[in-house]
Amino acid sequence: MLSAVESKLDTDQQTTYFRCIAGCSAKHSIYDVIYTCPSCGNLLEVHHEREPLKKRDANQWKQLFDSRASTSTWPYGSGVWGMREWVVPSLADENVVSMFEGNTNLFWAERLGQQLGVPDLWIKLCGNSHTGSFKDLGMTVLVSVVKQMMAQGSAVKAVACASTGDTSAALAAYAAYAGIPAVIFLPAGKVSTAQLIQPVANGAHVLALDTDFDGCMKIVQEVTKDNSIYLANSMNSLRIEGQKTVGIEIVRQFDWDVPDWIIIPVGNLGNISALHKGFQLMMDLGLITRMPRLVAAQTVRANPFYESFQNGFKEKVRVTAKDTLANAIRIGDPVSYEKAIKAIAATDGIVEQATENELAAAAAHADLTGMFTCPHTGVALAVLTKLIQRGVIKSSDKTVVISTAHGLKFTDFKVGYHESTLEEVTSQYANPAVHLPANADVVKAEIEKRLMH
Repeated sequence: MLSAVESKLDTDQQTTYFRCIAGCSAKHSIYDVIYTCPSCGNLLEVHHEREPLKKRDANQWKQLFDSRASTSTWPYGSGVWGMREWVVPSLADENVVSMFEGNTNLFWAERLGQQLGVPDLWIKLCGNSHTGSFKDLGMTVLVSVVKQMMAQGSAVKAVACASTGDTSAALAAYAAYAGIPAVIFLPAGKVSTAQLIQPVANGAHVLALDTDFDGCMKIVQEVTKDNSIYLANSMNSLRIEGQKTVGIEIVRQFDWDVPDWIIIPVGNLGNISALHKGFQLMMDLGLITRMPRLVAAQTVRANPFYESFQNGFKEKVRVTAKDTLANAIRIGDPVSYEKAIKAIAATDGIVEQATENELAAAAAHADLTGMFTCPHTGVALAVLTKLIQRGVIKSSDKTVVISTAHGLKFTDFKVGYHESTLEEVTSQYANPAVHLPANADVVKAEIEKRLMH
């Protein structure tokens, strides 16, 4: 006889499972060590059967999620686990690895919006999270599932990822919290000091490789063919399950109203895929009646998705990503390409790019209105500015820019901008500190001169 817990676990696994994004018929347990379809090699996705979820109507789901938001009830106060039934319903309470991620503030960018001509502008500050980026949303799910796998006798003994910085910080922190060893592959010399020290401090095994992110990705895929080391990059669909909650959270914060636009900086393309997945689930269950238009923002120096969009996605463009201030999206061969195409197609979306000068100027402009933006948010803000100038985004549109990481992770970028030392950047908003003698008259004169401008 199965116990009540075992029976529930078995039922939940039958209604939530991995399936191939290309339509192959096989179903796979989310507790299996599997990343791609065994039949065709395409990526997998976590699928939730809709009929069991429709036992609650749309208003009941809204009331349930509203009642849990930011509470201290374990684990529902987490912005991810407050939507547990839509994420991993079969996970046991004792295996949830959470730092109450999510529930990040939706910042009304009133001054910036007025200056740009879109007063209904909002910034989703995903960097206001435990490790300082939206990657926490996906990592809480992945590490929790791994903890349950290990509790059930899986051969998995460690987790691993390739990273441009933020993914490694999130994986290292959640793995440390769970007591699971983490192995991190970083491109040597291509992440900020703040990003490098996070996994080091959390006790991860950090390996800096003489290659770029795409090279690190090839190595980690090779290493994780041994099923004792579990792959934690966004090609693992469990990450997407956590990241999809940010879109649901935005709609909840707008009292279940859908914004007209959501702009997000993209690299490996898992985040825009996740956004679409969350909105599709809300559509299917009747919580919303329309999709927002999604905009994928890339840097000119790492723009394969933009180039593919330009050719109508007739072929996947791969590029050798170049040095960029937006180093977290310095990716030339994005893994979640096929998923992201679906996201753009289903939402009448757009892919646009920004230069180094444009992203730096957009970040600095936003900072002058009270923000403290990372360079990747600068990419999204630069793209926002272009779309406004072209008349694509109207003054009446409710627009959300997703800020993916905290600016404090990128202080070298900030210092370089205000000291006017960044290559290819004209620091039009530079505001360097002024060194003065300790003389009141000199200080007063300087203040007077500055306030006159």
